[in-house]
Amino acid sequence: MAIGVLGGSFNPAHVGHLQLARYALQHLRLDQVWLMVSPGNPLKSRHGMAPFAARLASAARLADGRRIIATDIEARLHRRYTVETMAVLRQRFPRARFVWLMGADGLASLPRWRRWQDLARLVPIAILPRPGSNIGALEGLAAHRLRHTRRPPRRGPVLARYKGSAWTFLPAPQNGISATALRDSGMIADAP
Repeated sequence: MAIGVLGGSFNPAHVGHLQLARYALQHLRLDQVWLMVSPGNPLKSRHGMAPFAARLASAARLADGRRIIATDIEARLHRRYTVETMAVLRQRFPRARFVWLMGADGLASLPRWRRWQDLARLVPIAILPRPGSNIGALEGLAAHRLRHTRRPPRRGPVLARYKGSAWTFLPAPQNGISATALRDSGMIADAP
């Protein structure tokens, strides 16, 4: 089974997350996408962070329970760092092929993540465009350091077959929806 993992705070989950998940399902030929709600992102302030249960519920509203799954597995594993979570998932689900999913803003900030280069060796990564982040991400430290493992977008459908040390930047419609902007406006975006 090929599983895309989209981790994040989901503060709140919004239609942009759903669009990314659907795009990844189709263009990476995944069986499922897990919306993995972080119990606490070490790089984000807790100020303004909704309770974990509320964030998980917002992700569950987007999920269909079959191909798009909202999960609290990172909290149940008592992990805070993606590299540790993905290592445990690979051990617990040895027949699954995981792909880490993130927006270009995630690629730009990747060098701030704990053991980010180990994560890139552990699991293939699919990057989707994000308005205002694409050029900086593709010219940034992570893209530079990982340049020898970059695969063309046409390899996306087989990305899950790599054990790691592979990433691609997928051409996709860009969605500028921001959870911060949704919180600030008091609006919650529901799934279409």
